[in-house]
Amino acid sequence: MRTLDLEELERLVGEETGRGDWFTIDQERISQFADVTEDHQWIHEDVEAAAAGPFGRTIAHGYLTLSLVSHLMQDAAVMPGGALMYINYGTDKVRFLNPVKEGSRIRAIATLKSVDHKSADQILVTTNIVIEIEGEERPAMVADILSLAILGGASL
Repeated sequence: MRTLDLEELERLVGEETGRGDWFTIDQERISQFADVTEDHQWIHEDVEAAAAGPFGRTIAHGYLTLSLVSHLMQDAAVMPGGALMYINYGTDKVRFLNPVKEGSRIRAIATLKSVDHKSADQILVTTNIVIEIEGEERPAMVADILSLAILGGASL
């Protein structure tokens, strides 16, 4: 994550701020996510059944893709500098548009959507994230990610 002074950050509203590195989604990660979430649907874990299914192999859970957003947007997102911390404030308009097949590589493309002053010590940054699948026209996911920058002297 890049940090910028507030004026520079506000000038970037509406602009693409970066693209993350490619990240491979393998079966081990899909299976571990299934274990953690207790979502063991065959389309995620049964390699043989999934090979005969609609996607030709297993696919990642949509929520696995969403859970990786923090990691995927590290090199793509921008935030105001000088904050004590940055916290997840929520997610709006999440859509899973294309399944992420096992073995695929994904990355985040970030566009700064808004910078809002909630208070003197809190700045809400909304970033539109598109999770791209290498070699696919349609993205895996789109969402607006809300991050709250807590500046000096703030209390929650």
